[in-house]
Amino acid sequence: MKRWYVVQVYTGFEDVVKLDLERRIVEEGYEDLFGEILIPTGQVASFFSEDSEKKEKIFPGYLLIQMEMTPESFRLVSRNARVTRFLGGEKPVPLSDKEVERIFAQVSGQLPVSAEKQMFTVGGEVSIKSGPFAGFVGVIDKVDEEREKLVVMVSIFGRLTPVELSFDQVKK
Repeated sequence: MKRWYVVQVYTGFEDVVKLDLERRIVEEGYEDLFGEILIPTGQVASFFSEDSEKKEKIFPGYLLIQMEMTPESFRLVSRNARVTRFLGGEKPVPLSDKEVERIFAQVSGQLPVSAEKQMFTVGGEVSIKSGPFAGFVGVIDKVDEEREKLVVMVSIFGRLTPVELSFDQVKK
C-alpha cells in the first residue's frame, strides 16, 4: 500500500530532486511502487504588505513522496545525491491521514499558511484593518498562536474592551 513519506533534501534543490526521482523511477521500472512526488507550496498571507498573497514553499527543504516502502524504493530515493534522509531515519514512518489532509488543505488554499509565526507579543500595539473595529488601535493582551488569534484591548467610549481578532485582521 502506498503511503506518504517525508524526505529531507538540500534547500533550494526540491525541483531538481523531484525531476531526478521521477526520471529514475521510470528508468528503473518502479512506477508501481511510487505515486505522486509533491513539493508543498501554498498561498502565504503576508500581514505587513498590501500584496497579501504569494506562492511559497510550505516546507522548504522537504519533499512528500507517495510510495510503497520496500528496500528497492527506499534505496532509489535515499541514494539521490541531494537527498539528506527520510524523516524517521532507517525506519521511516509514514505521515498519518490527518497530517496528509492538513498539508493538502494548505496546498489547495483551504487552510491559510502564515509566513511568520512569532510576530505578535503581549503589550505590542496593532492597528485593526478589518471587521467592526477597523481603524482602531489596540494593545495586545493575549496571543494564541495555535488558533492564530489575538485578544486586543481597544478603547471604546473611554473604556478598555477586549476584542478577539485573527492574525489577518490586524497589522503592526
